[in-house]
Amino acid sequence: MILNKKNLTPLLESMAAGRDVFVPARVDGVAKFALFGEGVECAFDLVNTTMPPKDLLFPQTQKMYHFDVDANGNYRIREYDESREQVVFGIRPCDMRSIVCLDEVFLTKGFVDEFYANAREKLLTVCIGCASAAETCFCESMGVDPQAAPNADIMLQDCGEVYRVLAQTPKGEAEVANWAAFVEEGDAEPVACELSLAVDMDGVVDKLEGLYDHPIWENLSIKCLNCGTCTYVCPTCHCFDISQDMRRKDGVRFRCWDSCMFSEYTMMAGGHNPRPEKLERVRNRFMHKLNFFERRYGMSLCVGCGRCVEKCPVALDITRLIDDIGACDVVPVAQAE
Repeated sequence: MILNKKNLTPLLESMAAGRDVFVPARVDGVAKFALFGEGVECAFDLVNTTMPPKDLLFPQTQKMYHFDVDANGNYRIREYDESREQVVFGIRPCDMRSIVCLDEVFLTKGFVDEFYANAREKLLTVCIGCASAAETCFCESMGVDPQAAPNADIMLQDCGEVYRVLAQTPKGEAEVANWAAFVEEGDAEPVACELSLAVDMDGVVDKLEGLYDHPIWENLSIKCLNCGTCTYVCPTCHCFDISQDMRRKDGVRFRCWDSCMFSEYTMMAGGHNPRPEKLERVRNRFMHKLNFFERRYGMSLCVGCGRCVEKCPVALDITRLIDDIGACDVVPVAQAE
């Protein structure tokens, strides 16, 4: 089944009739997933948006519950559920893999985050395979196929003038059944996508366990500003803080994105901070991406989207770090045992 690109706009208009549809667009100079509608020009030519689509499931600021005291002095708590039927149309394979990572964090290991779960259940994912790559893309090295996303509900493979349409889940099949007016029978060959950037992850996870006190971290952290840019543009970073807004006996508790790059993130009551210096914070971030998450969930927390490589103001490059780790003369812990 194929979808002619000329039918994209009427298809999106049809989909947006009863739910929110988010598409890649440039809004006030920022490439992000924006609500499709009047005045929003789709930018499917973007290799990747600057801001990832994670805020559709994990909003930058999210109300959790409202609390107050009634006339009889009884405390009342009302949970918020702001989730709604949503479609993310045009997500790339690397960002689809990032949602898989977030699913592991918020939905597995014996705990379900209800806010995330509600939003995830109501999200339809339509992925578009990449026909080209940016200089900072290295997804293949992290196990991502730039033209495939098996966890997406619907996969569209770019074939030039048309997309090959693949429904991959029951939800996707039900959706494609509604596309009859916009698709037609047929097949086409996807445009080849070649990446110029690659890293070798072989042995990196094991090696890192023997590099905790290695000088590599001091050398890396010297130029880091701890600005948090990398964590905010990263599609898999999921640190958050919980706070509240009080008006006498009436208040709202909410959570918002935080960053392990900020010194306040690990500040404890009494003033103790287990990661007081840049070195500890930088090391923790990259150990989490390349080792801790792999050990806990069986996959890397880096999807090779290249956003942090592109946006870091001091060019602190995770791909160079991976190469440096590979070059370190250290016996991987797994082999040593």
